[in-house]
Amino acid sequence: MSARCIMVLGTSSGAGKSWLTTALCRHYARQGLKVAPFKAQNMSNNARVVARAKGMGEIGSAQYFQALAAKAEPDVRMNPLLLKPEADTRSQVVLLGEVNEVLSHTPWRGRSEKVWPTIAAALDELIAENDVVVIEGAGSPAEINLMDSDIVNLRVARHANAQCLLVTDIDKGGAFAHLYGTWALLPPEDQQRIKGFVLNKFRGDASLLAPAPEMLQQLTGVPTVAVLPMWWQHGLPEEDGVFDDRSRATGVVTQTVAVIAYPRISNLDEFQPLKNVPGLRLLWARSPADLAGLLASDWVILPGSKHTSSDLAWLRQQGLDEAIAHHARHGGAVLGICGGLQMLGEALIDTQGIDGNAPGLGLLPLVTHFAQDKTVTKTQARFAQVQGAWSALSTVEVSGYEIHHGQTQGHSAMLADGVVVHEVMPGLAWQSGDGQVLGTYLHGLFECPAVLQALFGAQAPTLETVFEGLADYIAQHVDADILRKLMEPAPAQ
Repeated sequence: MSARCIMVLGTSSGAGKSWLTTALCRHYARQGLKVAPFKAQNMSNNARVVARAKGMGEIGSAQYFQALAAKAEPDVRMNPLLLKPEADTRSQVVLLGEVNEVLSHTPWRGRSEKVWPTIAAALDELIAENDVVVIEGAGSPAEINLMDSDIVNLRVARHANAQCLLVTDIDKGGAFAHLYGTWALLPPEDQQRIKGFVLNKFRGDASLLAPAPEMLQQLTGVPTVAVLPMWWQHGLPEEDGVFDDRSRATGVVTQTVAVIAYPRISNLDEFQPLKNVPGLRLLWARSPADLAGLLASDWVILPGSKHTSSDLAWLRQQGLDEAIAHHARHGGAVLGICGGLQMLGEALIDTQGIDGNAPGLGLLPLVTHFAQDKTVTKTQARFAQVQGAWSALSTVEVSGYEIHHGQTQGHSAMLADGVVVHEVMPGLAWQSGDGQVLGTYLHGLFECPAVLQALFGAQAPTLETVFEGLADYIAQHVDADILRKLMEPAPAQ
């Protein structure tokens, strides 16, 4: 078996590469083909836990969902290099699912040649095992300052001899210039790989685009193969930290869930199901003003963080610490997930130089110690009896994943003095004595149908429904002959 390789490139980040790759994965899987996604390097704090040769590892969430869309088992080879930003100039490097400290401290340009053999080997194995490999690029392939160290766009396209689509976000304006400029900056042999332009997020009458597509084809020889209407309600989690708090549900808003959007927020994709709950508004909160209008029936969520102590410091600088405490004191529910759980405790203690020391928010009598070894695992558990605002979760069985350095336990002195904390999942979840504050290490809580049913009495659309909708959308807006031709053997370059 030797797969045909189709690659989705973009004129910029946010052009639509991730969701288009996901849609193509499901389209070709529906043809009875064995399909795998691939992205050589992803920079994102949205990660999922998958199996690797020894134990469990991490890949970018986008490739995880693309694998599910392809009806394939998610695999670390599908995203061999994951960069998880910890600061504006520093990222944790995850190679084949495992944190690599040496590479994390290697300069950007010196890293490429060290990781390329691993990337190429992972791609070669997927090509050998599948009928189709749908490859996603990163950013733009025309970043001329990075071409000499490229390991995710043109170098991958050449290695795979891929047929490429180039997608742009027409909603931002300048789409034809973006397409032409990107194409023009590519080396001639790579220009020949571009088999079609895709205009994404179009609003209005497509006939008004004429004669621009024809003129662009005269300049480049590349046809515009699709004009995709604006569709933000597809239900796929947003990639690359793109925030969109518009609900897919219609009707009167009866509850607001405010997620604290600190700078190093991670795994925000796990909140996508909340957008689909009827009557629920998802709000990304960055200031006390965002929480000022919340009712006692509304929630505040402290999500995961790639750097808990610095996000906690930011939260305090904004005055959000007082706003969160005020909400809890006045009967509002507060939930902390992973890094958010750690923030809710009394203290962060770091003797390993992992994250940093800091006093917590003091809403749970817990202490977190950061360990050198990272917990990366899939988890199934069941809630014990849960009190107050979260009582609907009592005895509910849940599944999800853990990614954390911190190890959390009760504050021994406070517990000895009679302060109450309920451990509602052993080693995984704790609740305040008054029942208002809940913290857990389990990511993916809202992706569990039983949790949605318990908390909202609602059944959000499943991922399968989302993937099928994406494939239907592609079939509606892209000619079947074009999708078939992408499967034809690419001429040798």
